[in-house]
Amino acid sequence: MVDDCPATGQSGCMDARLDMVFSALADPTRRSILAMLLEDDMAVTDVAEPFDMSLAAISKHLVILTKAGLISQEKRGRVKWCKLEPDALRDASIWMQGFGQFEAVNLDAFERFLTDELGEGDEPSLHP
Repeated sequence: MVDDCPATGQSGCMDARLDMVFSALADPTRRSILAMLLEDDMAVTDVAEPFDMSLAAISKHLVILTKAGLISQEKRGRVKWCKLEPDALRDASIWMQGFGQFEAVNLDAFERFLTDELGEGDEPSLHP
């Protein structure tokens, strides 16, 4: 995630963070991964299992989600775990509220949205 932006200032930092969040959310595979992580933390290999792509490709998606601050990853023993970051959408939610058309994003509503988008019980989207 963009943590320090002395050259661009506060506004530039916010813009960079928003760009990263919205870019990460633009991909259906990454949205599917977020939906999976709503349930619980998962090992990287478990995240990769339902997708028809290599572990390396899934790892690239996870790096994008991590850089956007949407998830965190930590190594526990030999296993790398992924965890949804609960406040990750706060800045995006605040930005959308500025248009007066959107309510604050809460994770329950986001989960319902993802469930509706992906369909109840459907497998996650299998896009590279």
